[in-house]
Amino acid sequence: MRSRTLTLTAAVGAALLAGAALPANASGLAVGSGRDAAGPASAQEGSVSAADLLAKVTSCSQISSGKYKTDDETSATVPVCGKNGAVFWKADMDVDCDGQRTSKCNENTDPWYQDDTAFHQSDGKPLRADTLPYVVVPSSSSLWNYGSAGIKGGGVVAVIYQNKVEYAVVGDTGPTKIIGEASYATAKALGIDPDPENGGADSGVTYILFKNSKASPIESHSAAVSLGDQLARTFIRNN
Repeated sequence: MRSRTLTLTAAVGAALLAGAALPANASGLAVGSGRDAAGPASAQEGSVSAADLLAKVTSCSQISSGKYKTDDETSATVPVCGKNGAVFWKADMDVDCDGQRTSKCNENTDPWYQDDTAFHQSDGKPLRADTLPYVVVPSSSSLWNYGSAGIKGGGVVAVIYQNKVEYAVVGDTGPTKIIGEASYATAKALGIDPDPENGGADSGVTYILFKNSKASPIESHSAAVSLGDQLARTFIRNN
């Protein structure tokens, strides 16, 4: 639920107050209920290759009423596109560290930190960004309503970057006009610098969100990978 709308002066001030935070590796500790002690994988997940998924999203049938910015200062160039059983977009990746306060995600490491996420674990706690791969979707607006498109909290997402596939869940919502954000754990697993202030990827990230899907419980990365692999194979067959 973050909004990176600080002015340059405010952002610098927040960074100075926070101190110089060094990028840190994501913990391999258990997520939430402890189901995923091994943490997210750092390479190809599932049986469907990045190339096979990307081959199905080479053209866009736009379903959003307009286009999104990737950051406040950029122009709106990113549409939300529709496919059989999924929606997708191609954007950058800002790093979301919102949710449970940890040594890697807190006010000192992230000047935009918020201690909550739009969707919660099965025990009611916010998600944990440094160990759970999740994606941020734009808050519903006249531009696009993710709920009306069959996307919901816990929905499974295939995130593709530099020939790697990482399965994540829809875990948080962001500004209504900006797109392209995922959790610390998602970035780290894809080999992207997960530092919430200075990391991320400027471009080249594809997000495929599978309609009417839900990993259960939302905090189980293994559940997202298992379901994601099935949905990816179905997506390949149907498109």
